[in-house]
Amino acid sequence: MKRQLTKCPTGIRGLDEITYGGLPQGRPTLICGRAGCGKTLMAMEFLVRGAEANEPGVFISLEESTDELAQNVASLGWDVDTLVAKKLLALDYIHIERTQIEETGDYDLEALFVRIGYAIDRIQAKRVVIDTLETLFGNLSNTALVRSELRRLFLWLKAKGVTAIITAESGDHSLTRHGIEEFVSDCVMVLDQRIQQDLSTRRLHIAKYRGSQHSSNEYPFLIESNGIVVLPLTSVELNYTVSSERISTGVKRLDGMLGGKGIYRGSSVLISGTSGTGKSSLSGHFAAASCSRGERCLYVAFEESANQIIRNMRSIGLDLETPQQSGLLKFHALRPTFYGLEMHLVKICQLVQDFEPKMVIFDPISSLTSAGLFHHIQSFLMRLVDFLKAQGISIVLTNLTTDGTPLESTDVGISSLMDTWLLLRDQETNGERNRLLFVLKSRGTHHSNQVREFRMTSQGIEMLDVYLGPDGIVTGTARLVKEAQAAAEAVARQQAIERKQHEIERKRLIMEAQIHALQAEFEAEKDDIDRLVEQAQQHESQLLQEQRSRAKYRYAEDTLNPKNYTS
Repeated sequence: MKRQLTKCPTGIRGLDEITYGGLPQGRPTLICGRAGCGKTLMAMEFLVRGAEANEPGVFISLEESTDELAQNVASLGWDVDTLVAKKLLALDYIHIERTQIEETGDYDLEALFVRIGYAIDRIQAKRVVIDTLETLFGNLSNTALVRSELRRLFLWLKAKGVTAIITAESGDHSLTRHGIEEFVSDCVMVLDQRIQQDLSTRRLHIAKYRGSQHSSNEYPFLIESNGIVVLPLTSVELNYTVSSERISTGVKRLDGMLGGKGIYRGSSVLISGTSGTGKSSLSGHFAAASCSRGERCLYVAFEESANQIIRNMRSIGLDLETPQQSGLLKFHALRPTFYGLEMHLVKICQLVQDFEPKMVIFDPISSLTSAGLFHHIQSFLMRLVDFLKAQGISIVLTNLTTDGTPLESTDVGISSLMDTWLLLRDQETNGERNRLLFVLKSRGTHHSNQVREFRMTSQGIEMLDVYLGPDGIVTGTARLVKEAQAAAEAVARQQAIERKQHEIERKRLIMEAQIHALQAEFEAEKDDIDRLVEQAQQHESQLLQEQRSRAKYRYAEDTLNPKNYTS
């Protein structure tokens, strides 16, 4: 059977995910970084979470007193005194004055081992923290001695079978001050705090982990009100499940342009356009539609407050206040410069995990240009979109297109990430500006290629009928004029047809009258002819009768052959 390294869960949110289970159990881990990056806090949380899991721990402080330690972590809700009273935690402060350390004679940590060993045995500790190494070796220049004692310290901790965290300060050109601590450690984590464009961001990097796979990426982390949060957001694989369910955009006719059923659940939508084209209003429809389905929606606003958005949406007939009060809609409104990009990422992901929305709206992402450089923003958005899509959450992003920028592009370069792209623009003609909407792309749907005019009304966004005249796209009053002209021309054509129909009917009636007259004339002539024939026949019969009478009188009846008298 394959032997695997046993790991000790830290209980720190996100850290166990990127270490695939925690720190190496029964081995020391080195946490190094500059002052203020969070080394001591992370080490203390490691012990507090262990105590909560009934694993006692010992904190050996070489710089801060136990009272200072307890006070410093009390703001995070950690009751150190109670844990100490329950023998789940032991704090020991060892005061070492660096200026009094001199390289005279043999130097070893034997006394330290005795003191730590006593603390471990007293509470049967499973976890140990030593904070920090610089106090022990700060003034020693004998590298061989430092390396030897460090090795002895690490081996001694391994022999005690405790999972240990040892903190160390970073050097100018190395992970640690002496540049040798990382070589004797089984696991090395580097904490960093960077300031870019006046914005600070903390990052964590696992530089070394013997016997275990680990990610080599940097991860942002946040010191929250209840501890540290690390988010594994830099290595999302494109293997998340997708849904075939379609959900409404909140605008019925827009759903029709997207194949009749709206967007796919869990897909990403980009709404871009110049200022005043209706991006936020359309986003409001997405939010209202989500809440009307009984699904939670997180609205991240970078330019407007929640109250301002609610007021503005009310003017177009969208009630976002009711779902906000019922808990279906949550606003997260702040300026982009409030945090660095990584901190924004951590905060938003934490909000998503806590609130569990089905839709997240970012309005607008173009404001992030004030919080970072182009490639930083692109990386931020890529990780954010991948994270949300992996959760099956639908995403709506708005982007302000600035003057001079092509409409079919964004300042943050994420258009290729989007599944659906709705392009809004306005058209100025005849002294008026009219709004147009176009589905630039919609993956997996047979979407419309028609540019549609829309209006903001008191009942929301109204998509107008398409003008299909020969003059191309006309909008606003010009469209109304064209439609009126088309209607008038249609009426004229109908009237012409009716006139033709009346003329045909009139001719038909004339024709039928003429036919009747001819028939009457024919019948009259026919009657005359019949009467003449009858008169002729009567005359012939009378002549024959007279001949017969004369023949009888002359006794010549044998001569009475009618043929003899009719020829």
